[in-house]
Order: sequence, then C-alpha cells, then structure tokens
Amino acid sequence: MPPSTPRIPPSIPGCTPRRVEVLAFPAVQLLDLAGPLQVFGTACDLAAPAAGGPPYDARVVAPSAGGVTASVGLGLATEPLSDADAPLDTLVVAGGWGVQAAARDAALVRWLARKAANCRRVVSVCSGAYLLAEAGLLDGRRAATHWDHCADLQRRYPRVAVEPDPIFVRDGDVWTSAGVTAGIDLALALVEDDLGRAAALAVARQLVVFLKRPGGQAQYSAALALQDAGGGFEALHAWMAGHLGSDLGLAALARRAGMSERSFLRRYPAATGMTPGRAVERLRVEAARRLLVETAVPAKRIAERCGFGSAETMRRAFLRVLGVPPADYRERFGPG
Repeated sequence: MPPSTPRIPPSIPGCTPRRVEVLAFPAVQLLDLAGPLQVFGTACDLAAPAAGGPPYDARVVAPSAGGVTASVGLGLATEPLSDADAPLDTLVVAGGWGVQAAARDAALVRWLARKAANCRRVVSVCSGAYLLAEAGLLDGRRAATHWDHCADLQRRYPRVAVEPDPIFVRDGDVWTSAGVTAGIDLALALVEDDLGRAAALAVARQLVVFLKRPGGQAQYSAALALQDAGGGFEALHAWMAGHLGSDLGLAALARRAGMSERSFLRRYPAATGMTPGRAVERLRVEAARRLLVETAVPAKRIAERCGFGSAETMRRAFLRVLGVPPADYRERFGPG
C-alpha cells in the first residue's frame, strides 16, 4: 500500500487559527474562490491532533446581503463584510466577470483599502488584481494577473508594474496570481510560508495537483503571445522561432522585416507590447524550458542550441523571465 498523506505538524502549538477572508461579488469566478478555499481546508483536514486546532479559519464574505451568484450560475452563501478596522491574517480577493462592476463600487473599494491596512497580507486571484489596483494597493508594486488582462491592467493602472509571465508574484505583504488555477499554486505558497514546505506538499498530494509550481513558471506560451499580437510581424515571429540559434540582433531582425532599424524599433513594440530583445529572450527561454523538461540534454548544449551562447547567459535569462535558474527548473519539472 502507498503511504498515507502525512499529518501537518503545528507551526506553533496551541496557536489561534489564522483568519482568512475570501472576498466574493456577483459574477465571481467560482474556481478563484473554491481553489484557495480547498487548499486552506485541506491544510486543516491534515492538521495533526497535537496542533490544538486547525491552522486556518476561512470564510467567504461579500458586500451584498443574502449571498452571491457565481458566473457559472451557482449560488454561494456568504457572510457580510467584516469590520474594516478588525485585524485579519489574510484577505483573498477573487476575480471573475463581475470584477469591473465590483471595482466601480466605491464603498467596497474603500472597505478594501481600510481592511488591507489591518491585514498581515493581501492576495488577489486572477482578475481580482483590478480591485487591489483600484484600492491603490498595487501602486509601486509588481503584480500578476491573467495573461489576457495584463495589458489592460497596465494601461488602466500605470503605477502598477504588471508582470505578464509569472504564475504568481509576491511583493512584500501583497501576493497576486495569474488566472484561475494559479490561485491554487498561490494558496499552496501561502501554506508553505505559514507551515513549511512539507505541509504545502502534503496538501498538494492530497489534492492530486502537480506538487507545487513555483511562481516563476510561465503562465502562457511566448510564441502564442507573439502570434496573438499580430501587427504584421507574424512571418518574422515564425522565422525567429525556427532560428533561435541564429543572429537575432536588432539589425538582423530589422533586415528580415524589411525595415530600417529606427522604424523597426518604433513599430515593433507598438505592435507587440515588448522590445525585440525581450521577445527574442522569451522565445529562447521557452525553447530551453521545453528541452529541459522533455530531454536529458546537458544545459550547456541547450544554451548553445537556443542561441544563448553560454550556460551563464541562459541562467541569467531564466532568472529574469521565470524567476528560477535552469537547474532548479529541470529539477522540478524535468524527466525522472
């Protein structure tokens, strides 16, 4: 028989459960709530009897009386918003189709801003980042959201440093995640931060999720992102993806596009939202990432094949784009 999932030991014997509130609103996305709630609930299920009680006390709160209906049509029982000045351990703000209407609710935004001042940490899942941004909680901070909302969030809230690649981002006491299931990864990271890595892995095992993805794992294919960007550079992008080991400097790309360097450097970012150098780096990292996961080819050869030139250059690119070095990435996701 396989071994049973280990019990989670107490971090502090006899400690009071950490109070967690998950903010819902009409047309909230169900999994944005259910994913993190299940992670916290499973951590409680696995808590060792010696802990003297569950590690979390999680509730769903909403501004509307009588509950809310999720975007999939499921009615949710909720509690009223708590006292904005009452201390709270963790506030989780979900996303969903109703987030824009919620962000226009001035009373809710004021409550969120005041409540955040009395929380140990504030978290958003997916498009819940809009609510945090509207409350000014992301000003001057790095943040993640669903890849499809990154450009819009950046445009609306220019003081936020939106990062389109990571699954989740931690900036101080504010955590933000990418779309939908990334909320589970973020919640597991919160459990790890509270109770340790063994506890987070025990929860992941019980939920039958793929251990725990690090926040830096890319949420969306760089090639697909460039393909969606269009702007008349589709043929260039296809050529770039097939010639990663070639010279992909500015002069070479401009020649391939049939433009002067000056025109290319002006038009390319306008069409794609990134510089040519950034696009090349993302494509090379994505190709190297696949080789690290799917093959046993040494990192040095992968670096040469993907156009990095050296393993050290590839390592620095991985840290910039994914937040983890190639060796760690292969260890977590590679074969065997």
